[in-house]
Amino acid sequence: MRLSTIALVVSDGKKSAKWYQEKLGMEIRDHQGHWITVALKKENVAFHLCSGFYDLEPGNTGISFTTKDIKKEEQALRDLGVAFVTPTTTEDWGTYAVFKDPDGNEFWLVEE
Repeated sequence: MRLSTIALVVSDGKKSAKWYQEKLGMEIRDHQGHWITVALKKENVAFHLCSGFYDLEPGNTGISFTTKDIKKEEQALRDLGVAFVTPTTTEDWGTYAVFKDPDGNEFWLVEE
């Protein structure tokens, strides 16, 4: 499991992506509709720029991890007593699960 993205709520995703490029030297990793990520060139972790209309739900940290085998990772975490808010689910954009820490902070697990 690897840390993948951290969500940042912004007023305008395209405008913010340009700012992060020009001011901090980041590169745009993904730009598919509302899904825009930027990162420093040598870093694996990216910021997911969530446009202002898109507020994070209560508990959602906006932090995601990736894994090659989500079902195996989910089971390993469950065996350690980690509670899942959303079990492994497949959508048209990918396969994911959501788990929480003891304080209710939620984290996304996304299959690579």
